[in-house]
Amino acid sequence: METHAVISCKNLEKKYGNFTLKVDSVDFPKGFATALIGENGAGKTTLLETIAGLRMDHKGEVTYFEKYSEEDRDNKPVVKNNIGYTGTGNYFFPNWNLKQVKEIQGILFEGFDGNKYDSLLEELAVVSDASESKKKKVGKLSDGNRTKLMLAGVLSRDTKLLLMDEPASPLDPLMRDKLCSMIREYLAEEDGERSVIFSTHNVADMENVTDYVVIVENGEIVEKGFVEDLKEKYVCVKGDKADEEAVGKYLYDMTSNKYGFEGLCLAENMDKLAGFDIATETPGLTQITLGVLRANTKLAGMK
Repeated sequence: METHAVISCKNLEKKYGNFTLKVDSVDFPKGFATALIGENGAGKTTLLETIAGLRMDHKGEVTYFEKYSEEDRDNKPVVKNNIGYTGTGNYFFPNWNLKQVKEIQGILFEGFDGNKYDSLLEELAVVSDASESKKKKVGKLSDGNRTKLMLAGVLSRDTKLLLMDEPASPLDPLMRDKLCSMIREYLAEEDGERSVIFSTHNVADMENVTDYVVIVENGEIVEKGFVEDLKEKYVCVKGDKADEEAVGKYLYDMTSNKYGFEGLCLAENMDKLAGFDIATETPGLTQITLGVLRANTKLAGMK
């Protein structure tokens, strides 16, 4: 599939403490929802914040919409106005009421639709009616409602790219499903001109909205690709305990118990398993993600 890149990262390196984020090259495809997946502390937030311009002290370069540099992002309003960002921190001052949140976004961003913002606050059950937004304080909102407040803000703007750090984390299951629908609606509104990059550890909850995957472990990208391509790259293999040792040496990743084993095999290596009594199936995104993470983790006892 021929695609264009909404974001390109080249030779990125960011060090702090004992951790280093090192990305040689990654292109995030335009027109799709990309899931950035990894363990806590793997570097997902650092990468997203670098793209968003919240972390400036790094090596390498980020290119936006195939033509804008990081300097352009900071100096040309067209770049910032086309990017929406939601993070995990306190994005708005806790003493602001929702009316003030609306006003400041109208000042900061061209294309902010105040009526849509009011409508989304009601749709997401942050408020029961528009008059509440004049008095409700940010600091009085739950974690979930603060996330919904940020979502209402970015979705009320006319943007081309959403960067979302763990948007599903504080949400209940019903709202996670709603979030997936909102992402799909956002992407569909301009027929391939909009893109979303989000980090998540709720892989199963976000699987039905994920088109492309970037898996990060210990500051490095260990796998990337369209979900459908990865489902062809890997095969889920299951077998009896008696064949575990013989089959295991050909598997990319494997887990086992007293009854048998299950693992991922690269499709290109399946011919090596001919003759074994095994069952195979197409893996889901969760199986692929866990297998890749286990195969690359630094956690003791996980391999």
